[in-house]
Amino acid sequence: MSGIAAPSPRRFDGIIPAPFGALGMRMSGQRLAEIVFLPSGHRQVPDSLRPVARALEAYFDDPARPFDVPITLVGTPFRQRVWAALKRIPVGQTTTYGHLARQLGSGARAVGQALGDNPIPLIIPCHRVLAASGLGGFMHTQEALQEPFPLTVKRWLLTHEGYCSS
Repeated sequence: MSGIAAPSPRRFDGIIPAPFGALGMRMSGQRLAEIVFLPSGHRQVPDSLRPVARALEAYFDDPARPFDVPITLVGTPFRQRVWAALKRIPVGQTTTYGHLARQLGSGARAVGQALGDNPIPLIIPCHRVLAASGLGGFMHTQEALQEPFPLTVKRWLLTHEGYCSS
């Protein structure tokens, strides 16, 4: 499950800096299996992760550039459906938990849980899903909390992709 991790570099196959902190990466063979948002101050990019690091850095330069890295997604059939739907949300656009739930014939809470369990945020863009009345959660963190790190990251990603709330 993605989220904020304890800042121990040993838990990851590699760590790259990001404009909002750092990204811890875990691999499954030659495929990206998980991205975890970390506070800044970490960097550890072994040669085997250079292609993934380059793809993420390209996203930070141009959010419209598609990711071209092999991934592994492990999850229930429902979560696989939710994550596939997320990949269809264009850069700079958003949807709501409720709209996505109706599209999938499910409930908004179940969709929210699947989004919170997304193992590869950024590539599976769960940050593009908002609550009907605001930002919503991110990585199982609720908007009602006072500006926790995950919501700072969500705001950064949306702004970076050109989404402007009105």
